[in-house]
Amino acid sequence: MSTIVAVPSEFPGGLDASLGAHFGHCDLYTLVTVEDGKIASVNVIPNVPHEQGGCMAPVSHLAQNRVRVLLAGGMGMRPLMGFQQMGIQVFHCGPARTVGEAVQAFSEGRLPEFSQQHTCGGGGGGGGHPLNAR
Repeated sequence: MSTIVAVPSEFPGGLDASLGAHFGHCDLYTLVTVEDGKIASVNVIPNVPHEQGGCMAPVSHLAQNRVRVLLAGGMGMRPLMGFQQMGIQVFHCGPARTVGEAVQAFSEGRLPEFSQQHTCGGGGGGGGHPLNAR
């Protein structure tokens, strides 16, 4: 059984790319197909324009690309609920620094499911953002 895992990434994407700090404001998404705990393929797709209040656009974009799992460092409550409604599981990528590290941790079952405690007020500018609290 294969699962498409999306990871918000900085340009140029791929397994060695740095993680995008906030899912809706990343440069692009690295899509990793995981089969039986191993990486089967890696693709990169651009992010969609994200205007204020338009945080559901990336949710729909990822759902249209058959994503089943999202690994993220930060997002607001509204998109988190949107992912849940679309049947996309969201996990917090914690201390992972690259896409490859995050996918490896996910494959090993080491990432917590994203919860309300991981959410931020949106915007990606800092403040109470979980990645800025390290």
